[in-house]
Amino acid sequence: MKTAEKTLSKEKKQISKLSKMQNRSAGSKYFLVLLMLIAVVNILDEVTSNLTVTVQSSFVTEFFVNNPFMGKFYTYEEGLAFHSGIGVFTYVLGIFTPFYKALADKLGRKPLFVMSTLGMAIGLLVIHLSTSYIMFLVGFAIISFFMGHDIQIIYILEEAPHKHRAKIYSFLKSFGILGVILIPTLRDILMGEDSSKWREIFLVPALIGFCAVVLVMLFAKDTKVFINERLSYLSRPLEEREAEKALKKQKKEAQRNQSGVFNGVKYIFSTKDTKMLIISHIIFDAAMPAIALYFESSMHRAGMSTGSITKALFMVPVIYASITFLSGFIADKLGRKVTVTLFSATCVLGYALFVAGILNGWNPYLIGSLAGLYQGSYWIGRDYMNVMMTEKVPTDIRASVVGAEGLLVIIGLAVGYGVTILGMLKLPIWWACLVVALPAVSVAAIMFVLKVKETKGVSLDEIE
Repeated sequence: MKTAEKTLSKEKKQISKLSKMQNRSAGSKYFLVLLMLIAVVNILDEVTSNLTVTVQSSFVTEFFVNNPFMGKFYTYEEGLAFHSGIGVFTYVLGIFTPFYKALADKLGRKPLFVMSTLGMAIGLLVIHLSTSYIMFLVGFAIISFFMGHDIQIIYILEEAPHKHRAKIYSFLKSFGILGVILIPTLRDILMGEDSSKWREIFLVPALIGFCAVVLVMLFAKDTKVFINERLSYLSRPLEEREAEKALKKQKKEAQRNQSGVFNGVKYIFSTKDTKMLIISHIIFDAAMPAIALYFESSMHRAGMSTGSITKALFMVPVIYASITFLSGFIADKLGRKVTVTLFSATCVLGYALFVAGILNGWNPYLIGSLAGLYQGSYWIGRDYMNVMMTEKVPTDIRASVVGAEGLLVIIGLAVGYGVTILGMLKLPIWWACLVVALPAVSVAAIMFVLKVKETKGVSLDEIE
């Protein structure tokens, strides 16, 4: 009885708070302010996601080559392989992501918006202050957990006008990617040709993150969707809600044979089309570590100076953002299958030319453009493979299939990591990455073209 009274007391306070938020005006001026806040946090998210990769050669050289780690000096390739192996374990943090995201349905979008932004800022500051590899790893683990939750994207999807939602989302996504140009700007200003100053470039985005937290707390409101749905839920009698929970639990037990991740796996392999799509996707994901993690180290080990690498990095987000914006029009006009196939081809071509460029001393801006081409192309192809899977399965099992897809592609990711790490101990980094990425993307694309059906124009409500 006392527990119920406490629950009701807490809920009354929450209802009062939500009602005040509901009554606040939220016109076009507020939406513009919200867009600006989301844009800043989205840039911070993209910068945080890319920052450690773009100073990889600097911290590997400091922590493993120039100084002993655990009483031993390493070659550059040994140090990078060691760091990559340790980095794999940060993916274990992904196990907790669904539980963290679920808090947004109970606490609201704004608290998660604040916590994710604060988490990224704290992680960046820890890396800036790091005096050892262990301290660096702590900061790396923090940002690995908080980046990529995309709470700010949930905000815009729930707040944007329905008819402009896709355009606004596409614009903010491209704008965030373009914001990564902050990294080479900071490298140019704070590092110059001195690679030992790599920590300095973590301070500015950390400070931006802390400022963003304050601005979000002061000016952002929770989304109308959350406020209305939460008020509607709390306004109902507690006994009715408890009875509904019990009923849902019974239904969940009854439906366990039809849904769940493992049943999602069964469904994927039950039809030839989805089976071939997931096999293509698994092979495609084997290329991810080689594509995404070692381009800066490749430039460094091929002999490019710190300043030349910085020039190359200016072009990566420009090309990446441009083709990301373009891909939406291609997917809607020519179809998802054409989009995946086209960008798989430009990924392979771009990567081959990138390696040729770093080995033959091409202009650093051209090398950066090629890096942006192959990386952007890879992520576009992967994103539309995900889209196609959602467009091939019925609504009642779609979430389970998406979860199963995320679980299955880890197979490819793990294989890609292992082969790339072993490869760089025997071969130059660029060759180790090339012999993993090009066959994986090529084989996946050929299998995809021959065996997977188009989904353009499909109605999600009519899939059986």
